[in-house]
Amino acid sequence: MQLTHEILDRLERLEKKYAVMGQDILSYLDGLLYADYLTYWDYIHLDTLLSLQTPRTPIPDEEIFIMYHQITELYFKLIIKAMNQVLDSPPDVALFKRQLQRLVDYFDHLSSSFGVMIEGMDKEEFLKFRMSLLPASGFQSAQYRMIEIMSTDVKNLVHHSKRDFLDTDIAEPTDFYPYLYWKYGATELSSGKKTLTLRQFEEKYNEEFHELLQESKTKNLWQAYLKLTKEEQQDEELLTLMKRHDINANVNWPLVHYKAAARYLNRKPMEISATGGTNWQKYLPPKNQRVIFYPEIWTDEELDDWGKGFTPLHSVK
Repeated sequence: MQLTHEILDRLERLEKKYAVMGQDILSYLDGLLYADYLTYWDYIHLDTLLSLQTPRTPIPDEEIFIMYHQITELYFKLIIKAMNQVLDSPPDVALFKRQLQRLVDYFDHLSSSFGVMIEGMDKEEFLKFRMSLLPASGFQSAQYRMIEIMSTDVKNLVHHSKRDFLDTDIAEPTDFYPYLYWKYGATELSSGKKTLTLRQFEEKYNEEFHELLQESKTKNLWQAYLKLTKEEQQDEELLTLMKRHDINANVNWPLVHYKAAARYLNRKPMEISATGGTNWQKYLPPKNQRVIFYPEIWTDEELDDWGKGFTPLHSVK
């Protein structure tokens, strides 16, 4: 093989790169020489991935339940990655729109694909194996709570019954933590006390949530939006994407869960409690929670009608 100018140029650049680190380029070339070829299954750790489904019962459809929730968490990781690319970069409206489009697409797919689990899982099988999951609950998705915190000023995540009583202009983000809306969704229906589901969740993630809340005071998508120029803030495409993210996270996603809960847990004459004891009947409907990431960009009429009907995935164009 002829050593072309391009090959020699790259070897020279590699030599300089490794020299800075005090390394010998020949050692790295030997590594390439003896390394095995990369395979698809090794690259994505396929064998490990396919071994991560460990049902607690012999009921066949439990594996569907596990896999769908694992897929959901992977999508949440993609959403957080897209958000971090905005939050870790200088103000850039083009980057902002590009990453928002990605996370909107991820949420669109999650909401529209939820029917795969709902229709693909036998109702009677679910009602049997769910009892082996106690007190675990999808409520305990820390990544979803991180997405909420990273999306907006924390005052917008406070339970609606407390918003008028907290001084949102003075308080630190961590001061709002006891009053976040989702904590009210994990109270026992009979006693009003914290469920074991919530206590476990707080024990594992409280420290991480507090750190993220403090960081979010100046580092969330709304604060990133405010750092743009006034002209950029009026970008129609950007505003549409922010609205779609708001609807996806706070209307469509809770409603597909409500639809699933109603299908599996709504039994006459008495409704079945969720595995974590969460009061899903009050917690899931968005019209009850009225969590809105960006109230400033919606009209008064849109705010009044928030969550009163199922918002089509692509209704905001």
